[in-house]
Amino acid sequence: MFNFTYYTPTKVVFGRDAEAQTGTLVRAQGCNKVLIHYGGGSVIRSGLLDRVKSSLDQAGVTYTQLGGVVPNPRLSLVYQGIELVRREGVDFILAVGGGSVIDSAKAIAYGAVDEGDVWDLYDHTRQAVGCLPLGAVLTIAAAGSEMSNSSVITKDEGGVKRGYNSDLCRPKFAVMNPDLTTTLPPYQTASGCTDILMHTMERYFTPDGNMEITDSIAEGLLRTVMKNALILRDDPKNCDARAEVMWASSLSHNGLTGSSQGDWATHGLEHELGGMFDVTHGAGLAAVWGSWARYVYQDCLHRFVRFATHVMGVADSGSPEDIALRGIEAMEDFFRSIHMPTCLSELGITPTQEQLETMARMCSAAAGGAKGAAKVLREADMLSIYQMANH
Repeated sequence: MFNFTYYTPTKVVFGRDAEAQTGTLVRAQGCNKVLIHYGGGSVIRSGLLDRVKSSLDQAGVTYTQLGGVVPNPRLSLVYQGIELVRREGVDFILAVGGGSVIDSAKAIAYGAVDEGDVWDLYDHTRQAVGCLPLGAVLTIAAAGSEMSNSSVITKDEGGVKRGYNSDLCRPKFAVMNPDLTTTLPPYQTASGCTDILMHTMERYFTPDGNMEITDSIAEGLLRTVMKNALILRDDPKNCDARAEVMWASSLSHNGLTGSSQGDWATHGLEHELGGMFDVTHGAGLAAVWGSWARYVYQDCLHRFVRFATHVMGVADSGSPEDIALRGIEAMEDFFRSIHMPTCLSELGITPTQEQLETMARMCSAAAGGAKGAAKVLREADMLSIYQMANH
């Protein structure tokens, strides 16, 4: 087993019309003024932003707002938010949107109480000293940021995408209405399901210290998300499937499916893809996972065998290597079935050798030289995986 600390303080309000409780939840935090942070037009067109404002009005909560968050949220908007929060005397941030909005809100919350440059946190040159409290009204089931200690921000100059973890940023509450996700395009739904799977698999593929109860939870979550991703592919309005996926999104990234260090190499590899090419996060993960898995599986063979038999339904016959490879192939078949890429060309990009080398160098640097638990990867390993995926 591993030693670990499990900490999930976020209050969850889940179900239809849950956003009507937002004002009451914010008021309970004892704040004076709220920043409503959101993305583009979808929260406006759907009427969600107006419903949230109405709930705040009814609770007697004053607010200001800042929209404009994009996928792979930008540091430049974070800086705008920090300035706005300080100028307006904001003491609580309400993120209305998906993982990108919540991540942006977390970065603003860090920067609002810190005189230094918030990018220093994501560049890992210093640690956070505090964080404004925040809450979330979730509109996309994917990142799990609504219950996690994580956020990822992209620096505009150079497209550098980096993550930072601290329990200081865990949301005080998360409002989750699965109905809010029914209008998502199929590609976004599939990308979200992929991100949920990856958050679980990053914790699953560790060489030792695993616990049966945690494995069983992780495997059940993986099977549930895969089953409901297929349902949503064919029936996007299925609210029961939306609910399953939304709750899985939170549980996949709050520590429940694995409280150890985890692997996280696939996420590190994707971050460089996202920074350089601005690809959708879940799709980028799918595009490199198979190449990562084939590169590392022999160093973590027993876990890949268990994954193949317990999650992917592969028959327990043949050599361990054969079983593991059939499990990897089965997961790639699943990605294809929900129209996710399994290589970089299917992702719509064709990096040059120079770009591959740049991404490997940056990935290694961001990891402090090495990353991974299934197999420790260094720059040459990262480059090999990118090259394998580049077909």
